[in-house]
Amino acid sequence: MGRKITKLAVSEPIPTRKRVAAYARVSCGKDEMLHSLAAQVSYYKEYIQSQSGWDFAGVYADEAVTGTKDNRAEFVRMLEDCKLGKIDRVITKSISRFARNTVTLLETVRGLSDLGIDVFFEEQNLHTASADGELLLTILASYAQEESRSVSENCKWRIRKDYQEGKLTGGVHMYGYDFRDGMLVVNPQEAEVVRMIFADYLSGMGRNAMMRKLIRLGIPTKLGGRWAENTVASILTNEKVVGDLCLQKGFISDHLTKQKRVNRGELPKYYVEGAHEAIIGRETFDAVQAEVARRAHASKPASKEPRSEFSGMIRCGRCGANFTRKINAIGTKYAKANWACATYTTHGKDHCAAKRIPEDILQQKCAEALGSNAYNAADFMARVAAITIPEDGVLVFTFKDGTQVTIPWEKHSRRDSWTDEMKSKAKVAAKRRLGNG
Repeated sequence: MGRKITKLAVSEPIPTRKRVAAYARVSCGKDEMLHSLAAQVSYYKEYIQSQSGWDFAGVYADEAVTGTKDNRAEFVRMLEDCKLGKIDRVITKSISRFARNTVTLLETVRGLSDLGIDVFFEEQNLHTASADGELLLTILASYAQEESRSVSENCKWRIRKDYQEGKLTGGVHMYGYDFRDGMLVVNPQEAEVVRMIFADYLSGMGRNAMMRKLIRLGIPTKLGGRWAENTVASILTNEKVVGDLCLQKGFISDHLTKQKRVNRGELPKYYVEGAHEAIIGRETFDAVQAEVARRAHASKPASKEPRSEFSGMIRCGRCGANFTRKINAIGTKYAKANWACATYTTHGKDHCAAKRIPEDILQQKCAEALGSNAYNAADFMARVAAITIPEDGVLVFTFKDGTQVTIPWEKHSRRDSWTDEMKSKAKVAAKRRLGNG
């Protein structure tokens, strides 16, 4: 008996569509480069959407970052989307657009390959999913990295040549000046602020008080941000305000990491006198430098003091920062230690309004929390794990056994402890500030 054979029709496999994304980057923030980036984004969007069997998965574009850095926001976002299974293929212009660091490039590509994602480099016509893709990629990536090093060295040579000739390079943001045609030009409005800063410092104001004054007056920094103590300090000690230039204060130590280092003698510095118009007279500038040195010396203890037992122990309940030790009237008989929130000290009361607590009151309240008539540092360190200040006038002690004690405190007015001599000096200082003394 013969067997009957039935022929079955074979259905055509359903073609799978690939979700394709593109990565673009420019390493300079100039207008023409940003225009180029916009053109790249537009090109990739149209190109991907025009391909049959492709679904557009987006264009990831980074502005003004180098291919040697690993912290490119859009690049990182693209990798995260790859891990989430949103992308099947990535296309990019060239290896140097993707990364100039060979190690980073290979690690990234291998990670994407493990996810089944192909990377296509247009300029090199290279698919990482091909049989010899990784070998060719390694060779070409090494070349790209060497090219990056060569470009970096050429840039360094040009910059150092300019320094030798007393020329400024681009990217100068000095408060009080505008950078035009390779020169520093006085900004009249900012120059008045610079003169006020120097006058206030010579009148006895500290950097923190000056910072708060600038914030209170609504004066922005050069880049439109908020003032900080170190910003004020940089203006007070910058030779540019007297018309001079000190060139090559810092340098980039590695072309891959772009790490900047302070020049401590590794490279020559160049000092140019009278390079541009001065804002501050040289006599005033020298007087400020002498005062800066005097205050720095006065703030140093005659002998190295041991670290305070309160350091790292007091936490602000408003912002979470630590309280740090500050000494008022350093170098005088009126010197007094206080503990203040680091956020308040650095950024002012708009960021944290926590009040400072005098050290003598802090010690009294520690003794009270420990059930003692007198403060004992050794007992404090042995029993207390932390102190939290949730609000003004409240101290919460957390002991090492897990128990807590809440102790109220009150700061007495400074005027209550002022002597007649202190009051007299305060009146004279106030009159001087008002221009009546």
